[in-house]
Amino acid sequence: MTAYLLKRAAAGLLTLVVASAVVFSVLEILPGDAARLMLGFNATEDAVQALRVQMGLDQGFLVRYFHWTGGLLSLDFGRSYTYSVPVIDLVAERAAVSLPLALISLALSTAIALPVGVFAAARRGRPADTLAMAASQFGVAVPNFWFALLLVYVFAVWLRLVPAGGFPGWSAGAWPALKALILPAIALALPQAAILARVTRSALLDVLGEDFIRTARAKGLPQRAVLWRHALRNAMLPVLTILGLQFAFLLAGTVIIENVFYLPGLGRLVFQAINQRDLIVVESVVMLLVATVIVVNLLVDVSYALVDPRLRTRT
Repeated sequence: MTAYLLKRAAAGLLTLVVASAVVFSVLEILPGDAARLMLGFNATEDAVQALRVQMGLDQGFLVRYFHWTGGLLSLDFGRSYTYSVPVIDLVAERAAVSLPLALISLALSTAIALPVGVFAAARRGRPADTLAMAASQFGVAVPNFWFALLLVYVFAVWLRLVPAGGFPGWSAGAWPALKALILPAIALALPQAAILARVTRSALLDVLGEDFIRTARAKGLPQRAVLWRHALRNAMLPVLTILGLQFAFLLAGTVIIENVFYLPGLGRLVFQAINQRDLIVVESVVMLLVATVIVVNLLVDVSYALVDPRLRTRT
């Protein structure tokens, strides 16, 4: 198992190095002068030149790249020109919204999808299976911002149970902050639950035809025990893969939902930084999200080894 994990960690590290080079290069080859774009075309040449020196644009490509990656390793992400604060402070502030939102959404998605997937697989070909898969197909096809607008109308405007948008901050108390995240979490969770339910059903159907399942049934085990104790565990590898991908999406790909609900999260921060041409923020946050995705994938690989004992003996 140690060799297995070392290989995965080495692959993740290589991916991180390549990703850093790609992110830095792509932003560097964009047309136009970054300093001129940030200050506007009416800015004086002296102001543009001063900003170029402040951002290190007067130095060579490799010098700037190694200086930037060295700063990332020491958690020095630079200073935002737009907000005039260290980028790490912006990331910490916005992650306090995006990370709980992603975790709540993932928990809701899993709590919905696993029972639905198991229910549909146990009734393959029956009307209940058809209905469950039709509902999941609807969830996959409809964009999450439509769910968001519908939820706002029903629960915020009509029933007035939760706020329609905004985030009061964790300093206002845990319950007010969680109330502000409930509707965004549901809007994000429903499409992801639809995808996960279909994957769970498909994986279970593959396992239910195996010999050990027939043996378990022949021993007289109840259907519930066969499904949840034996079949689901052996069908978890593709489910875990989707869960890892979903967490990465929920953390980094919530730009639309955060704008719909006016949440100050990481997705909205990147969106604002792109509009304001704040390249330091864009580069740093994108790399942080890439590193998060790599770490999540490594944790998924570890969970593979825990679920499937055969992987522990592979070299």
